[in-house]
Amino acid sequence: MTGRLPLRPRRRVPLWVTVLLTAAGAWIVGLLAFVDTARTPPADPGRPTDAVVVLTGGSERVATGFRLLTEGVSDRLFISGVFEDTRLSDLLATASLTDDSVSPDAVTLGRVARDTRGNAREVAAWVAANRIGSVRLVTANYHMPRALLELRTTLPSLAIVPHPVTPGMVRLEAWWRWPGTASLIVTEYTKYLVALARGLGDAG
Repeated sequence: MTGRLPLRPRRRVPLWVTVLLTAAGAWIVGLLAFVDTARTPPADPGRPTDAVVVLTGGSERVATGFRLLTEGVSDRLFISGVFEDTRLSDLLATASLTDDSVSPDAVTLGRVARDTRGNAREVAAWVAANRIGSVRLVTANYHMPRALLELRTTLPSLAIVPHPVTPGMVRLEAWWRWPGTASLIVTEYTKYLVALARGLGDAG
């Protein structure tokens, strides 16, 4: 009678490995969801709002804000994060517009904000001072998730219509194949998670 060889005991996976793999999986799933959100096109392009709000960071954003203003989507435009020495005529020039393209009274330049959280505070102050109930938010597509998070945290009662713009150098289709875009997406996603964690901490 042939005896059976003793079975080797199964090695248990260390708890830290399980935790690490679970966290990595959640991070990847969240990243993919983040990219899908960034791909979302502008919502209700013709829907009017009390104001158009642009967060600076690229000429496409400013040009889109002016276009929405001239198309009558709103009769007020607030541009947040403008440098102290930048004039309205400078911004019009970046959008290939002349000084008489829009009424200066329709445009307000916010010069205080230097980051997305600062944008939210600057917009909040302007919204409160002007009794604005709804805005169309213009920023880059990859920046929109974090911008919405910061604004909705700061202004929970404000109706916000996202209007993302697509910078020419950002390639969201097969983004992992483009080192520049991949680095940008991962960095922005990390900032989004930090903002989310901060918001949860403040709520707690």
